[in-house]
Amino acid sequence: MALKQLEGDKLQEMVLVGADHLSNNADMIDALNVFPVPDGDTGTNMNLSMTSGAQEVSKLKSPAVSEVASAFAKGLLMGARGNSGVILSQLFRGFSKGVEGLDVLTTKTFAEGLESGVKTAYKAVIKPVEGTILTVAKDTANKALEIAETTDDLEEFLEEVVKASKVSLDYTPELLPVLKEVGVVDSGGKGLVVIYEAFLASLKGEALPEREVASVAMDDLVSAEHHQSHHQDYLDTSEIEFGYCTEFMVAFEADKLKECPYDEEKFRAELSEMGDSLLVVSDDDYVRVHVHVEYPGEAMNLAQRFGSFMMIKVENMREQHSAIVNEDQSKEQKKPLSEYGIVAVSVGEGIAELLESLGTTVVMQGGQTMNPSTKDITEAIEKAHAKKVIVLPNNKNIIMAAEQAAALAECDVVVVPTKTIPQGMSALLAFNSEVSIEENKQQMMNGAKAVKTGQITYAVRDTQIDGLPIENGHFMGLFDGKIKASNKDQFETIKALLTELVDEDDEIFTLLQGEDATDALTTKVVNYLEDQFEDLEVEVHQGKQPIYSYIFSVE
Repeated sequence: MALKQLEGDKLQEMVLVGADHLSNNADMIDALNVFPVPDGDTGTNMNLSMTSGAQEVSKLKSPAVSEVASAFAKGLLMGARGNSGVILSQLFRGFSKGVEGLDVLTTKTFAEGLESGVKTAYKAVIKPVEGTILTVAKDTANKALEIAETTDDLEEFLEEVVKASKVSLDYTPELLPVLKEVGVVDSGGKGLVVIYEAFLASLKGEALPEREVASVAMDDLVSAEHHQSHHQDYLDTSEIEFGYCTEFMVAFEADKLKECPYDEEKFRAELSEMGDSLLVVSDDDYVRVHVHVEYPGEAMNLAQRFGSFMMIKVENMREQHSAIVNEDQSKEQKKPLSEYGIVAVSVGEGIAELLESLGTTVVMQGGQTMNPSTKDITEAIEKAHAKKVIVLPNNKNIIMAAEQAAALAECDVVVVPTKTIPQGMSALLAFNSEVSIEENKQQMMNGAKAVKTGQITYAVRDTQIDGLPIENGHFMGLFDGKIKASNKDQFETIKALLTELVDEDDEIFTLLQGEDATDALTTKVVNYLEDQFEDLEVEVHQGKQPIYSYIFSVE
């Protein structure tokens, strides 16, 4: 008997099976990701996004179709990662809108939901690229509308939908030259096909063809692994214009929206001037952004006008690209473990270079508002590839995660609890490869204590701390984490901080210039220091850190 109506509990089951099937194929999809931008984690991003959506759906009891779709869309939005994850969330957000208020689905309403999803997803992407997951979704939805006109049998309908998605996927190399060049299909499109396959199997009550899927996956995996490093050779690291893959989610706040009303189109236009690969998605409560930029802090500053950060992720794509290019060589020639490795957290490209020049083995991007997880630090420890590893958190909010990572590590790990970048730099200077790891920890802690840290940033709200009134938007000067000065004029704030920070016994002053600082102001600061402190040696470096226009190190 033909199935003409799809109940909510059946759609719920389809979503859960889809999440499982995608999870089982995530590695294969990751390997297919050979798009010129070196994100390299399509399968992982889609899997984590889908899992988040499925978790929301699993909580429902005897739901209507619209309830399943709504919960799925909400979970996807909260868990979305990367371009592919955000686009997937938008496809099903649109689907949810398309089936709003429905208790059951027919072939016609199912097709209309798919069409609504495509429209929502295309709207979310500032410059849609054909030959990607968007194309597969669009072609599939168009075919679904045609099929719905000729059949009311949902099994027959979904069989044809899956066939259409595969045809579209196979054609993606003809639309996107780089795919044809390396001989693979689009990874995001493949992920969507995997989901549709699972929907069909669940609807028919059939087991997923694991052996067949595994066989196909292995063929794809071999092809992708063969081409992945080779493909990245087509793009030189220096040719990457916007080096940081930046993602964040902001929860809207009523008081901020009164001062700066949220306009999605205007916000998207502002971000598009900063970089590329832009995605902006929002609802009544949140806005989520994915963009490739050179200065992540600037993009974050724009978003913070509307509320508070719920999630921040910044990845250095130049480092990712270099790692991909060198991956095959590292596999072929496994290096022996080094005696020592040092993992340090950085907050800017220039600072990362400084940390590397001082002997850091692995530099992690993190710091204020973008703290790495325990898992991130554990992976960095493994990457250090050493018998003994020293971790420098360089931020008080990362120390606990570093300690947890150290406890999980298989090698000998100690954490030197540095709270600032200057402390981390000073600790590195105290490192001695000839002594034990415990001796090094003590010496490096002593080195960290010998330096004073100054920071210049800005206030995001009115407050009063230690009797010092602070106004929203005014600059603030911090001395070892404590606010010592605040003024609407940045240079006046700097002078007030320097009065607290520098004394006549200090010998070396290091200035790390951030993304938002100007060369003119830096010159003015240096001239002021030389006038006020004749014996002070002043060094200037381009730290390129976000949030803090200046970081000062004094010793």
